[in-house]
Amino acid sequence: MPKNDNSGFQSAAGLIRYFDQEDEKALKVNPWVVMGMCIALSAFVLYATWAWPF
Repeated sequence: MPKNDNSGFQSAAGLIRYFDQEDEKALKVNPWVVMGMCIALSAFVLYATWAWPF
């Protein structure tokens, strides 16, 4: 039986091959922008719970 060397890891169910390729047209966001948006959203939620308590 011939051995197939390009099959990748069997336990990864094809995810290795899927994430190994980058799409040139994909939206690329700087990680600092994502961190800033998370901090801003957290600050807004904390302010909203302080300003408008239930």
